[in-house]
Amino acid sequence: MSRFSSRFFGISSLLIVFLLALAVLLPAGLMPARPQAPPDASRSVVAIGDVHGDYDDFVAILQRVGLIDAQRQWAGGKTTFVQVGDLIDRGPKPREVLDLVMALQEQASKAGGQVVSLLGNHEVMNIMGDLRYVTPGNYATFADADSEKRQKEALQKYMAWRKNHSVLLAELTQPVLPETEAEWLTRHPLGFIEQREAYSPKGIYGKWLRQHNAIARIDEVIFLHGGISPDLSSTPIDKLNAQIRDEIRQYDEIRQSLTDDNLLLPFFTLQEAVRVVEAEFLAERKQRVSPDQARQAKIVQFGGLSNWLCVREDGPLWFRGYDTWTDGEGEPNAAKVLAAYKATNIVVGHTVQKTAHIRPRFGGQIILIDTGMLSSYYPGGKPSALGIAEDGTFTANYLDQQEVLVQGKSTQAAPK
Repeated sequence: MSRFSSRFFGISSLLIVFLLALAVLLPAGLMPARPQAPPDASRSVVAIGDVHGDYDDFVAILQRVGLIDAQRQWAGGKTTFVQVGDLIDRGPKPREVLDLVMALQEQASKAGGQVVSLLGNHEVMNIMGDLRYVTPGNYATFADADSEKRQKEALQKYMAWRKNHSVLLAELTQPVLPETEAEWLTRHPLGFIEQREAYSPKGIYGKWLRQHNAIARIDEVIFLHGGISPDLSSTPIDKLNAQIRDEIRQYDEIRQSLTDDNLLLPFFTLQEAVRVVEAEFLAERKQRVSPDQARQAKIVQFGGLSNWLCVREDGPLWFRGYDTWTDGEGEPNAAKVLAAYKATNIVVGHTVQKTAHIRPRFGGQIILIDTGMLSSYYPGGKPSALGIAEDGTFTANYLDQQEVLVQGKSTQAAPK
């Protein structure tokens, strides 16, 4: 078994002169930023990288590029807004981030725009119960007046489960499961059970996230969280998306089946569930009675989870090659992937850029947009947004400046 291994009300004439002088002195593309008017071009695109629960900075950059107004309502007109995953974990307000994107998705659709929210590795982690980056504060936002009651009921179920699985527990190679009530309560603070329900297939966030793709193509630009490795470039985008959705569906079905059999409990984390399944596999091998073949097939499939595309390091949600490749190895690799999909550019998040600036690579063909928005976790990080104009100009937008990264097609002068 394998192991689961971010109006000027009254401007004095002096200030106007100062601004004009500043425009002459500053290099093109580095003018101090000012709130933009809502983009109207039907083919304009704005992409934002990892948010990680940083609601306030997320709102600030959305307002900066004109996608939302002061009331945090959609103001982007017909713009397509792409968020490349990792809305959640680490930061203080993941629920507010999710609620905002869900609302904007509906508002944009009514205005003729579009919000494309893609899966990141942290969305899939929460779907599957890998909660290593969920903070106690995150759990607390799910707590309500009945949380203590739910917590107590879950504890009772867990202690009863332990009594009924002594043979299995003897096969555990690591003490991954809580052994005492106090230990269990420490690991399952108020709001934990509710968080798990919210990310379940029927939960408010789980149901929404399961509708998402991992990869989107808009015109000739591909967007995703981690990247498409050259080894996967022979697989069409729709098939990669279908495989990841199918893996999540299989995970849900297998886990529900093993829960129905009382092998797993609904609130087990992924790490706990994997260890329990491994231990059950070992225990069944020692029994003289032939095991249920269908059940054992599910156990084996669950145990091989680390080989699934949605969790593999070279999969679209985890791949970091676009950041780590040298120029020498990256140029042919990038060319191979782009040629395979007949694309001009790929835009990804996932890997925080050390300069806290959006980073074009390989002649601007690959653009990395995770600038560490959650600066409390990524020191020096800041919010950013990549704007893609209809003429193919790529512009990095920050709260205090703009920078043209890739110049689009030159526009011809209009006839006189």
